[in-house]
Amino acid sequence: MPRARPSRRTDEYHLSVFINCPFDSAYIKLFRSIIFAVIHCGFRARCAQEIDDSSQVRIDKILKIVEACRYGIHDISRTELDRVSRLPRFNMPLELGLFLGAKQFGAPRQRMKSCLIFDRDPHRYQKYISDISGQDIKAHSKSEKQVIGLTRGWLSTTSRRVIPGGAHIYRRYRRFNAALPSLCRSLDLKTSEMTFNDFANIVTSWVAD
Repeated sequence: MPRARPSRRTDEYHLSVFINCPFDSAYIKLFRSIIFAVIHCGFRARCAQEIDDSSQVRIDKILKIVEACRYGIHDISRTELDRVSRLPRFNMPLELGLFLGAKQFGAPRQRMKSCLIFDRDPHRYQKYISDISGQDIKAHSKSEKQVIGLTRGWLSTTSRRVIPGGAHIYRRYRRFNAALPSLCRSLDLKTSEMTFNDFANIVTSWVAD
């Protein structure tokens, strides 16, 4: 009897990476380097910015994306106080908790989840979120090269797929960044107007060429 082929939905789950990180201008370079690395490694980058639907409650949107992704990249480094409220923003630790909860208590497919957790400096997280001290937290030092290398290494190890090395992907990332303004012009798109989906689509096309 021929073996049943996996469904498209199953394939997408095993290739989908939930990116949980700050979305502001101070983090944009690291955010884009993560997206580039994920796509270059042959995976699909997903995050809360991919859907713009005012009728949908934000937490429901995030839960649906978490459910649909086997992999997750979580940056918990943003602990600074907001200039207006004088309070920190803890969306990233919350979404990390949702991902870990899905892995711990979800259906068998959810228990296959794997995640990469970033902080800025080694062991810094122990001062503000010590309950995850048993996790293997990676320090990115706010370096795009470091982020790409760590993302590639983790995806290669956890998926057991053959993936080009981090140094190669970083060189390609620098070439892509140099070409990005002209790529946007060819689409009649300003770089400042790019949405998450715009950027991911441009990366996907460029990597495939």
